[in-house]
Amino acid sequence: MPMRRSCWQLTLFAVASFMAASSYAQSGRQKPEPTPTPTSGSRPVVTYSPTEARSTATPTPSPVPSPKEGGDDVIRVDSTLVPIPVFVGDARGRMIPGLRANDFSLAIDGKPAEIGEVSFSGAPLRLAMLFDNSSSALAARDLEIAAATRFFKRVLRPERDMGALFSVADTTRLEQPLTSNVGSLIRAIEAFPPPRGATALLDGIIKAADYLSSTAGRRVIVIVSDGEDTYSELKTTLEIVIRSLQINDCLVYVVNTKEFENYKMTGRRGGNANIRTLTAARRMEEITRQTGGAVYSPIDEREIEDAFDRISAELAQQYVLSYYPDENGGGSGEFREIEVKIIGRPDATVRSRRGYYVRRKP
Repeated sequence: MPMRRSCWQLTLFAVASFMAASSYAQSGRQKPEPTPTPTSGSRPVVTYSPTEARSTATPTPSPVPSPKEGGDDVIRVDSTLVPIPVFVGDARGRMIPGLRANDFSLAIDGKPAEIGEVSFSGAPLRLAMLFDNSSSALAARDLEIAAATRFFKRVLRPERDMGALFSVADTTRLEQPLTSNVGSLIRAIEAFPPPRGATALLDGIIKAADYLSSTAGRRVIVIVSDGEDTYSELKTTLEIVIRSLQINDCLVYVVNTKEFENYKMTGRRGGNANIRTLTAARRMEEITRQTGGAVYSPIDEREIEDAFDRISAELAQQYVLSYYPDENGGGSGEFREIEVKIIGRPDATVRSRRGYYVRRKP
């Protein structure tokens, strides 16, 4: 308990130092006692406790194990590159193929900007799945595990892509480090202990973003959760989460399990929408909107499978714009707005990240 009180003292100090707070409330936050960390046999497990203070100026990633698997180091990405994954769909949401660099229009802070190059889904995937393993995740657990297993089999290309698996309850646990071995990921999912405890989801998202920060390729986070957060540090606001995702160039998709839970209880879509549920839904929508991803809210087994299939298909149909900013002495930590359009296609639907933060020069 002394350590617990010390952590809260640091938290109160960090909250007082923030210059701006998120405009999104994190309703329903409580701090129950953490559940005991389950054992995991011989599987490598890293447990994260959300106790580090984070600055709104320049978040510093907390120490995490190097993303390695089988002795293969993951390359660091060029710190000056701003990758912009883009999904382009027609009026029916179907992907528009065959676009080239001169079909895209890029603006930074409202000013035309030059696109370095455009690639089509060729960049390797570095994918982290955050699995809600709190007590609120009981209803859809078996279906989620089956769909996630199928998703990893479908989305990861052999010898090219890598996936990692985190569980989120009152702490965030790295259940499987980045690996190209789909079998290892499946065994890690199947070995999950029963769901229990509270949910520190926002802290978990930051941990996953920090973990992917040193890897080269398209950094993708897939969250399987009802979106509710009852245990993250009070200073971990939505604003800080989005900032961390933007700094670390992470694209986020959400499979929101709340609709499944509600449908099972009420027999209709959209039932039992209390304040906490609505707050969680808005939070997940904003995270995906800012990073270029999407939220899927399935109500049954077929829709859960369809949600993972749509994420898989979209990752296979993305364009990636490479932008090398010329900041001319611009201040580190400043935010730049991104706008992507398709020239001559007013019917096109474009989804991409909404901005980036100027990085410190090496």
